[in-house]
Amino acid sequence: RNDVQRSQNRIAGDSAAFRRMLEQVERAAASEARVLLHGEKGTGKEAVAHLIHEQSPRKDGAFVEVNCAAIPEELIESELFGHEKGSFTGAAEMKPGLFEVAGSGTLFLDEVGELPLPAQAKLLRVVEQREVPRVGGTRPIAVDARVVAATNRDLNAEVAAGRFREDLFYRLNVMTINLPPLRERSTDIPQLAEHCVARACAEGGRPPMTITTEAMRLLLHYHWPGNVR
Repeated sequence: RNDVQRSQNRIAGDSAAFRRMLEQVERAAASEARVLLHGEKGTGKEAVAHLIHEQSPRKDGAFVEVNCAAIPEELIESELFGHEKGSFTGAAEMKPGLFEVAGSGTLFLDEVGELPLPAQAKLLRVVEQREVPRVGGTRPIAVDARVVAATNRDLNAEVAAGRFREDLFYRLNVMTINLPPLRERSTDIPQLAEHCVARACAEGGRPPMTITTEAMRLLLHYHWPGNVR
């Protein structure tokens, strides 16, 4: 299977809500615009970001993912923009940032709503000017990666509360794709469940198995707080 097929399998479904989302993905993939993915945890934002990349003209470039919530605040600038040798304690050699690593591909900023305000200001400058200042560097480095960002936060509310920069929000939110929670596309549950069972059997070296009618009834009536995850 190719990469596109793998991404489609990760977000399997045939409901009206799912088809509307895929139509948005197709439009986003054909565009160079920055994309903001919004949805609850576990709705498949990473898989959708992969699918946008794999269907875009940048598909032959790298897909680089960074979880903004997982980087210590003091290392965010170094991770995203890189650093020069000796620029701070422990910087034993030059390190390119993830914007550079992504090259002409896609940089996926997951949980972008978790970035602290100082980092947001630096990210805004990079997005606007398409160049990164390495920590300790003397000249900016041109970058070409397309930015796809994702969040489970209501960024409009975060902007109103002063926790997210309004100018950065508008820079990232050129195209918006809202990922529906699983409870709003319950008709997709049988297909997702059968896919998960088939994958588990294959990974465990077991013969194919089926889901009983009673088990499927329970799956269909569950509220799925963790969504597809």
